[in-house]
Amino acid sequence: MGWALLLLGLLPACQAALPKAVQGQDLPSLAPMLEKAMPAVVNVATLTRVPVEDNPLLQDPVFRWFFHRPQRTEKRESSLGSGVIVDARHGYVLTNHHVVSRAQRIQVTLHDGRQLAAKLVGSDPETDIAVLQIPAQGLTALPLGDSERLRVGDFVVAIGNPFGLAQTVTSGIVSALGRTGLGIEGYENFIQTDASINPGNSGGPLVDLRGRLVGINTAILAPQGSSVGIGFAIPVNMAKQVLNQILNYGEVRRGLFGVRAQDLTPELRQAMGLPAERQGALLVAVEPDSPAAVAGLRPGDLIFAVDGHPVKGAYDLRNRVGLMRAGSTVHLTLLRDHRTLKVDVTLRDRLAGLVPGEQIHPWFEGALLGDREGTVVVGRVERDSTAWQLGLRRGDRIIGLGNRPVSGLDSLARAAAHTRAELALRIERGGERLWLLAR
Repeated sequence: MGWALLLLGLLPACQAALPKAVQGQDLPSLAPMLEKAMPAVVNVATLTRVPVEDNPLLQDPVFRWFFHRPQRTEKRESSLGSGVIVDARHGYVLTNHHVVSRAQRIQVTLHDGRQLAAKLVGSDPETDIAVLQIPAQGLTALPLGDSERLRVGDFVVAIGNPFGLAQTVTSGIVSALGRTGLGIEGYENFIQTDASINPGNSGGPLVDLRGRLVGINTAILAPQGSSVGIGFAIPVNMAKQVLNQILNYGEVRRGLFGVRAQDLTPELRQAMGLPAERQGALLVAVEPDSPAAVAGLRPGDLIFAVDGHPVKGAYDLRNRVGLMRAGSTVHLTLLRDHRTLKVDVTLRDRLAGLVPGEQIHPWFEGALLGDREGTVVVGRVERDSTAWQLGLRRGDRIIGLGNRPVSGLDSLARAAAHTRAELALRIERGGERLWLLAR
């Protein structure tokens, strides 16, 4: 590689140079836009202290629960990511939750080389968005675009710090919109792009050719461990909703809706006598006493608009309603028995009545659990917690532990108390029953 670089460096300048103009026209360049955008992009470095336990028995949460946690040594772990300044006046920076999760210290390096200590204002694991704050002196913010206006084929630019290489720019197009079902985050509506994204780009901006923020780069499909041209970004409109909730309330407190829905397939359209172009989310269940039930929604209702915005399918409904705060009123347009109806639903706090999982058993540390419909529902799971590593995810319903059925938190606690070595948890997820096994 060194010889290749050297030889290229020895090529005569006349062979390597590009003309300044072709047929009298200046060659197109992203440089003017990037000169304005790049000062808003930052490097995010974190330091985390991780407990180290040499004895494998000490890694068993049940063992530690019975025998008290002994004094453990710690090791330091550091990680690098990216971020983008979205408010220069107050010093607010958007990045990914997974970049700063569990960090004891966060340092931001600006485009001009300044290194600043950052404060975590708040984060949301389910959308993988975090908000940092740095001293607001001499900052440049990136203007926010509108991800709803993106089209497949639009040119975009990813800016970040891949592999620790600061201020790296890659370009590509929007390859797809509304990517869901990838299992990356709780709420998925990804922009897919072929702009090269690699480790270290996480939290950095996806920018349109006008220099506006349209997405937060968050993940790649990487069979070989590096970019293969399939990257994913969180739409800026979703990030904006999370940002506003964190700044206004200190956290994201989602409202409970209380339905389960599925996509409208061609077979269902035909059976229901609907036109081929009709899209929407078909309700398959409505939880008793939920806000949806109180508002009069029924299984079989086809929701095709939320607050005037078209609903393409079940994930679209979940994303639009699931990002709204408790107390919000959602205006639905739906089809029932070939009649168009308008229904208003006021959302409740979905975390009301939930308890920390570690109160039930150390296996469930990091989860919020609650009683619902004769099962235990998982309201939230902190990434990389014991419950996360066990495999629990938000929305799961715990229906059994070993051969013992679970009908609520009390029965889950009793079943867990009789389990010593191996955990065999039965859950329902997305209409399917699964086993989660741990030792």
